[in-house]
Amino acid sequence: MTTTLKTYPEYKESSLEWTAGIPSDWEKRRFKFIFNLIKRPISVDDEIITAFRDGTVTLRRNRKEDGFTIALKEIGYQGVRSGDLVISGMDGFAGAIGISDSDGKATPVYSICQPIQKSVFPNYYKYLLRVLALSGYISILARGIRERSTEFKWNVIGNLLLVVPNFETQKNIANYLDEKTKVIDELVSEKMIELLREKRSSLITQAVTKGLDSKVKMKDSEIDWLGEVPTEWKKIPLKFLFSYQSGGVWGDEARNDANDLICVRVADFDFVEFTAHSTDFTYRNLPDIKKELLLNENSILLEKSGGGDQQTVGRTVRYLEKEPATCSNFIQKLQVDKKYNSEFIILLLSTLYFNGVTLKVIKKTTGIQNLDLPAFLRTDIFLPSKNEQKQIVDFVNVKSTNIIDSIKKMNQQIDQLKEYRSSLIYSVVTGKIKV
Repeated sequence: MTTTLKTYPEYKESSLEWTAGIPSDWEKRRFKFIFNLIKRPISVDDEIITAFRDGTVTLRRNRKEDGFTIALKEIGYQGVRSGDLVISGMDGFAGAIGISDSDGKATPVYSICQPIQKSVFPNYYKYLLRVLALSGYISILARGIRERSTEFKWNVIGNLLLVVPNFETQKNIANYLDEKTKVIDELVSEKMIELLREKRSSLITQAVTKGLDSKVKMKDSEIDWLGEVPTEWKKIPLKFLFSYQSGGVWGDEARNDANDLICVRVADFDFVEFTAHSTDFTYRNLPDIKKELLLNENSILLEKSGGGDQQTVGRTVRYLEKEPATCSNFIQKLQVDKKYNSEFIILLLSTLYFNGVTLKVIKKTTGIQNLDLPAFLRTDIFLPSKNEQKQIVDFVNVKSTNIIDSIKKMNQQIDQLKEYRSSLIYSVVTGKIKV
C-alpha cells in the first residue's frame, strides 16, 4: 500500500518527547483544556459500555461476552452518550480509547470526556491518544498496579500536552484515517486464522478424547461436553497427573549477576504451538530459588490470573528453551508425573480450554480473572495408556504442521499491515504527512 506524501509548508520545534517538528500553525495544549471530564447519572435501562483495546467503544453485548469480569454491585457507574471520548483507566495504556457508538453506562474506572469548545473534533484526539498509548508513552506516565496492566487516571491524561491543529485539519485527519484504516482493517481480517485455529482445535479434541482408532469400543464418559470415550481409557482427576505444583515467583530487578534468571510471563505464551518463547525474555534476580520452581520439559505453565476481553485465563504452554527459567506469579507451574506424556497432557489441557471447561471455574468478580485452581484440578478426565498418548501426540504433530505454517505466514502478513497502519496514523496525527 502506498500513500502520496505531502508535507506542511513550514514546521517548528515541538519540545515534545513523542514528536519533533510540528506544522508551524499547530498549537500545543493540555488535554484538560481541550476536554472536560463528565460525570453523568445513569438510567435504569442503560446497558454496559466497554472500551476495547482495538479502539472500539460499544455496548458489551455487541461483542462476544466470554471473559468479562462481572461486578457483583454496580457502584459508581456513570452515563455514557454516543459521541463521548471514552478512556479506560485500566487498559488505556494498551489502546482502549475511543468514541462511543452508543448510549449506556460505564464503570467508574473510565474517563468520559466531552469537548470544551466547538472547535474540537473528538475523533482526531482518539487517534492521537491511541498513538501515544500504543507507542508506550502513556505507560511511562502511568502508575503500575500489577504485572500486566497499568492504571491511567484523569490526573495523568488531564496534564498530557497534545498538538492541536485547527478544527478543519482535525476533521480532515480523522476522516482520512477512518477511510484508510477501514481498508487496512479489511485486509487484516483474522477470520481465516480463526478458522485454521478452530480446525486444529477440532483435530486435537478428537484425538485426545476419542483416540485414533475409529473402530474401538466406546463407553459413556458421563461428562456432558466429552460424550463417549474409548472403553479402556481410565478416569482420573486432573490433579493426579502432576507430581508437583506451585505458584510462580517474581523476585527482584535483574542485577546482571549469576542470580539473574528468565522469568516466563504470560506475554511469552505462544498459543499456536503451546510453548513459551520470546526474543526478549524478562530476567529477574532470584538468589535462593527452589529447585522445584525451575522449569523443564515436563513442566506445564498454566495462566491462573489475568485474562482479558478476548482471551480468558486457563491457557497452558510448555517451556522448551535450553536456558534455565522459572515463571511469574500470574502462572501456576504443573509438573507432569513421569508416568504420563507431557506433550499429551498439554494437548489435553488445551482441549479443556477449547471446550469451556476452564471458563466454568473462573472467579468472575471485580478486578482480574482468577482460576479456581482446586476446582479446576478436581476436573475428571480420561487417559489412554502412555504408549497411546505418544501415538496421539505424533499424529497431532504431523497433521498440525501445515496448519501451523499457514497461521505463521498469515500472522507475518498481518503484522506488516498493522505496522504500516500504525506508522500512517502517527505520521498523519503529528503532521508529518498532510492530508
